[in-house]
Amino acid sequence: MMLSTDAALLHWGERLFYPSNRWVPNAAPRLRGSSAQRAAALRERIAALVQRRAPQVMVKVTGGGRGMRAITAHFHYISKHGRLSIEDERSDLVEGREELDLLVDEWRWGGSPIEEHTKRREAYNIMLSMPRGTDPSIVQRAAREFAQAELADHKYVMVLHDHQANPHVHLSVRAESNHGHRLNPRKADLQRWRETFAEKLRGWGIEAEATPAATRGVQGRNEALWRRQAQDQQRLRRDVIRRPIAIAPSHVSAREAWARIGQVLVRSENSLDRNLARDIANFMQGRPRFAVPQLSPQRSVEKGLRDRKSEYRR
Repeated sequence: MMLSTDAALLHWGERLFYPSNRWVPNAAPRLRGSSAQRAAALRERIAALVQRRAPQVMVKVTGGGRGMRAITAHFHYISKHGRLSIEDERSDLVEGREELDLLVDEWRWGGSPIEEHTKRREAYNIMLSMPRGTDPSIVQRAAREFAQAELADHKYVMVLHDHQANPHVHLSVRAESNHGHRLNPRKADLQRWRETFAEKLRGWGIEAEATPAATRGVQGRNEALWRRQAQDQQRLRRDVIRRPIAIAPSHVSAREAWARIGQVLVRSENSLDRNLARDIANFMQGRPRFAVPQLSPQRSVEKGLRDRKSEYRR
């Protein structure tokens, strides 16, 4: 049976933007509403990625403190030794070296005591960032709302850094919650955090997306940064043997889903859907992990257009 455009879009689009995770329940926000509303939300997400190229948020765990010595050093780093204000989970501001020392004591004794050096991670350092040109004050507001939503049961502090190219917020959260549960973020949690941060930014009128890397056709660097730089500067003594790029299963799945969505939209009665299909084809052609002969999206779109013309001739 032929699926309707919206039904097929929901089937393949949810695989792209809301992949299920059997290890972390409710790992990322799901689509809500009726079928028509969910399909409209997917069209918007696709258009943001392939047409408007909306900026992607970054949420990254940069490390963590194994003991108060490391936690204190991080507090000093993010606050520039007390020159920048630190905001805690109560929205109180910590300013100056004396108040910073009081904050350290509060973390040391507030809950299970944290020793100076431990083998266990007692805090997680998180960075929330947006590209150059984003209003730093809105990044700070969105980060505040993110922390209130995702870290409500933990002690945390945050500091805005707007003196560098990309405005970003450093957030340090105590691993042990107020009820004794310990934070242990996994990959799926990080994706949910990205989705939440992007949602908070959009609430302030900033276009932001948190598209999974596989959906964007992006994979980790295949070559060490120092090696690439040395080769560019002709300082590498031995030639680099370039190995073929391995395509991860998640990219194979994303590639198929994109191709199926393109085939569905190009047959739609709606001209906006057909335009979106062409932009999907162009987007895929620009991603080496997507542009493969057996799923050539451009040919799928062209074939779909020919099929529609033949239907009109009948």
